[in-house]
This record gives sequence, C-alpha cells and structure tokens, in this order.
Amino acid sequence: MNSPQPHNSTILLVDDNPTNLQLLFGTLKGLGHKLLVAKSGEDALKVAQWAQPDLILLDILMSGIDGFETCAQLKKNPQTEDIAVIFLSALDDTDDKIKGLSLGAVDYIAKPFQAEEVIARVETHLTIARLRTELAERNRQLEDANQPILDAVGDGIYGLDLDANITFANPAAIRLTGFPKESLIGHSVHELHMYARWDGSPYHFIETGIYQTLKQGIAKESESDVFWRHSGDHFAVSWTCTPIKRAGEVQGAVLAFRDVTQRKRQEHALRDAMAEVERLRDRLQAENAYLQAEVRNEGRFDSIVGDSTALKTVLDQIDQVAPTNSSVLVIGESGTGKEALARAIHDLSARSDRPLIKVNCGAITPTLIESELFGHEKGAFTGANKQRQGHFELADGGTIFLDEIGELPLDAQVKLLRVLQEHEISRLGSESAIKVDVRVIAATNRDLVEMVEKGSFRMDLFYRLNVFPLTVPPLRERSEDIPLLVNKFLSDQARAQGREFTRVSEDGMRLLMGYHWPGNIRELQNVIERAAILARDKVVPIAPHLVNSGINATGDLPTPVNATEPQIVDDFVPLAENEARYIRRVLEHTRWAVAGKGGAAEILDLPASTLRSRMKKLGIERLG
Repeated sequence: MNSPQPHNSTILLVDDNPTNLQLLFGTLKGLGHKLLVAKSGEDALKVAQWAQPDLILLDILMSGIDGFETCAQLKKNPQTEDIAVIFLSALDDTDDKIKGLSLGAVDYIAKPFQAEEVIARVETHLTIARLRTELAERNRQLEDANQPILDAVGDGIYGLDLDANITFANPAAIRLTGFPKESLIGHSVHELHMYARWDGSPYHFIETGIYQTLKQGIAKESESDVFWRHSGDHFAVSWTCTPIKRAGEVQGAVLAFRDVTQRKRQEHALRDAMAEVERLRDRLQAENAYLQAEVRNEGRFDSIVGDSTALKTVLDQIDQVAPTNSSVLVIGESGTGKEALARAIHDLSARSDRPLIKVNCGAITPTLIESELFGHEKGAFTGANKQRQGHFELADGGTIFLDEIGELPLDAQVKLLRVLQEHEISRLGSESAIKVDVRVIAATNRDLVEMVEKGSFRMDLFYRLNVFPLTVPPLRERSEDIPLLVNKFLSDQARAQGREFTRVSEDGMRLLMGYHWPGNIRELQNVIERAAILARDKVVPIAPHLVNSGINATGDLPTPVNATEPQIVDDFVPLAENEARYIRRVLEHTRWAVAGKGGAAEILDLPASTLRSRMKKLGIERLG
C-alpha cells in the first residue's frame, strides 16, 4: 500500500557542474523540501556537518575531493555517518556502483537525469530515512519509560542447592514471579518456573542451562527462556546462573534473572520495522530497474502530437475517463501510439504520483507470465534464488498498462481475471494473498471480439477490460497531423544529433502526405530519423526510398503511394522499371559500391545480400 511521503526534509545537492545543480534544483524544488547546494567535496563536508541534511545527492567525478572520497569521509564522521547518500554519475559502470555501495551509499542515479527517476528515488529514500528515525525515537522512548521501573525493581535473585531447590529469594524475585516466599523456598526452580516452554511444550529439567551449571560447575546464561508465574502466565526472562564452589566442589548456584518482555517486544518491533525497510528496499530496486528500462526506451512516442478531428475525439474521451478508476481498453493498429495514450490517462488521473508499470504481454514466455505479473517467493521454482515482486505489486496505488493483451495465454487470462475481480494477488509459491489497488489499462491491435468467438480469449475477461473502449485512429485517417508529427520528430533528432534542422523539403512533405503509412506513427518516426541522419543541410530531403523501404510479402521493393520523383522515375511505367532506374542511379552515385560505408545498400537501407538479389532479378549490371 502507499506509504506517506516525507515532507520538509533537507537535501544537499553536490556537483561541480552548475548546469547539473540547476537541473537537480529545478527538478526537486516543487516537492516541499529544503534544498542546499555545494560545488565541491570540501564544501559538501562542511555543509553536511552544520546542516545535518536528511539526504545527499553526490556527484562522483569532481575536481579536488571526488564523490567516493567525500562519501568515505562522511561515513567516518559520527555526526554525518547516518546521512543517506545517493551517487550521481554519467558513468554506468558496475564496479563504480559496487564501490559506491561498499562506501555506504544507498543508491546510484545515472546522468543524464530523468526527472521521474530522480523524484522517485529521492522520495523513497527519504521515506526509508524517516522510518529509521521514527524507529530509533520509538526505541529511545521505550527505554526512557522502562528504565525507572527496572531501577526500582531490580533483578530477581535465587540461591539454589545442588538439586536446583530455591534456598533464597530476594524481594524482586517474589515480585516478578508472584509467588509468596513460603511457596518458593525449598521448591525446585524447574517445577515452579521452567516446566514448560512459552508454547506449552514440556521442558525437561536436564535440558536447562541451570541443571548444567549445577552438574558441570560452569556458568550459563540464556536470553530465550520464559518463567511461569504463580498466576499461571509466563514472561520472557534473561538469566545468568553462576556456580558456588568450595574447595573446588560445586555447592550450589546463584540465579539472577530479569523480566525482558518489553525488550522482546522491542526486538519484534525492530524486526517488523526492518522487514518493512527491506520490503521498501526490494521495491525500490525493482522500481529502479523498471525506471532504467524506461530511460532506455525514452523517445518512442512519449507525447501526443496532433490537431486532427479524429485525435481530438480521442483526447476528449481521455479527459472523461482519466479521473475515474475504470478499466480502459485501447484498440488500434501497431505504431499508433497506444502507449502514449495510456501515459496520458495515467498522468491525468489521481494516481499520477504513483508508477505507470508497462507490461508487453506478447514478450513474456508462457512459463514466466505468472512470475512476471504476480511475483514469486524464494525457491518457488528452479532459479528463484530470492523473493521477487511482480508488476502488479509494483503498480500498487498506480496504473498497470498491459500491452498486446490479446497475446496473453488462456491460463494466464484466468489468473488475471481473478486479480481484477478480487483486487489481490498471490506470489508464485505463496499461499497468502496481497491486496493491491491497481488501475488496468489494456491495449491490443487484434480483434478481441473475434478471439472471444473463436475461444482464444475469455469472454468474462474481455468484459472486465472493455469497460471503456478507446479506439486510436491510424495515421492515414489523421493525415493533417503529419506535418506536426514531422516537426516534432525533426526537433527530437536535432537534439539527439546536436544539429539544426528547420523543416523537410516541400517535395518531401508531399511524399509523406501521400503515403498510406501502414506502420503508422512509428514508421513515420523511423523515416524522419533516417532522413535526418542522411541530411547534409538544415532542410531535410525525403527520398522515395526512405518511405516504406522494407521488403513486402512478394519480395519486391514497395513504392510510396501517390509519390513521384521526376528526376528518378517516370509516371505510368512498370514498377520494376522505376525500381531498376532508381537502384541504378544510386549505384552510379556510389560508383557501383554495393556494401560498406556509403555504399548503395546503406543508402537504400537494405542488406547488401538483398540488394544484390534485386540487381540480379532486375538485370542490373555495370557497363564498361
């Protein structure tokens, strides 16, 4: 379930690059925390000493004292050793991460910074730090409250003979056990206090350390026994039994004991708290791994661009459904931007501060579906070396996006249906259920109604998912959005390549507008990326071969619809002839170099073997 987020914490940002400091400051300034900055390791040590921040974001590569040395000095200082440190670095080296963690850091954030990742990690570690602080304060309060009682009562003390009979009992012993003095003296300590364990199972006296002390003459102690009271209940005790010897012979023993019930409760509370911290740590690691995957995939339709009537209709529907918790089924062809719409629904919902977990159902093998979605316990199957949280558990409080839902096997559909009905999951290998609060957005490019009729998709699951269907129009039905998308993708490429692009050529735009785009937005993005790479000027030309440059089902090179290039091809001639002319022109440009850098295969975006096969089929040979 959701943990309350810490507020009014102090965060120290350490980096010798002003740009990085400004970026981090801008990312975190709206979260309600106090932000401090330091431009060197030396300054960081001074600020940490007097400010005592809750968290330090520490760059590794700095002039002077680097991040590793700064962290080491922080951990050596008793005043700063408990401050959580997250390393920042543009290097993604495993050895650096291991070194950082060994120095006492709690996490590692790679540059360039991603706002979502930075916020998630900072908030999680502030939550963990707060839990540790609250636990320490709770333990201190318990100790302060109990100490006067312990001082007043003192330890119980028995004198024992060789048969473990009580010969002496101090007032504290009488008070702790509730036995009157006359009921203690002359009676066996085993018969009065140690005849059974805490669970009621028999405890034979020869098993006790007290018996061993009397028989072996060696002092014994225990932290895990209980004493039974005169009232019939029991209490946890810590005891020490010391033999009394005379002339080397054991004459008896002194047994000192104290009530440690409160301490045991503290230990249980500590274990529970540490288990919660461990759970948060495991969740953090899983979320970090997911965020890293998100960073690697960034740039693939991370925004919705367009002004067409068809797209506006979809956006209006998103505005209506986003504030609810209803399941949404996004229907559309591959490459239409279904994931971007799912992101928009999540961002406009009340769950936007929790993760959007994306799962490609078609990319998970059937044997791993249950483990991936619902997690597993250690030892649940061969290779399950540790407990693992599933995607639904990671999405608790947020949204899960099930892409390619039509690819989910029938047995996995049954398990998914149970989760949607019961709002709980069970990890593989566990018999206990975990409640989850997850909104489900599913997407498919398949006809689920037809699949239901054929028996390959469960009808009850379909109706659970199809609460609010959302149909995404293909790009050919919103062609007026193509110029806007082209400009967006050109801007993306300009940033990625460190170049300046103003627009595509007029002929190129006509070519793009006339094409039918079977691959939708994804295909358009790929075309613009290839064109930008090949462009030599700010105005990007679009050559016909860049549009639908793949191989069709017949093995022929397809030609864009309604697209012409008068300098290369003529109208109203056989497709093969136009194709041959264009290939020959490219070969003449490369001086008949087929493969290699700058070769015809590279320009045509084809494997060299495929180009040679086409040349042979079309009878293209070098003359002279």
